[in-house]
Amino acid sequence: MEFYTVLLRQSASYWVALCLENGILGQGITQEDAVDKLKDAIESFQAVYETETNIYKAPISIEELHEFLTVENQGLNAEVYELRKVYA
Repeated sequence: MEFYTVLLRQSASYWVALCLENGILGQGITQEDAVDKLKDAIESFQAVYETETNIYKAPISIEELHEFLTVENQGLNAEVYELRKVYA
């Protein structure tokens, strides 16, 4: 089991969880739901990554992070973000 850095962002009535190490997303009604879906997505990705040779894996870029943080709000709002360490 590895740990991942996850950024949570509130988006309308749901939460989006972004893994900074690989760019995988999870979405849910609550923060925990988004993190659980992200963990499932990471596990699925890892299974494919270990068996396929043409799968790309890399941390997200600063530009992608900036887009994730500002896509809806056109600016940062510290009240709707959370950074976590998650094991998957």
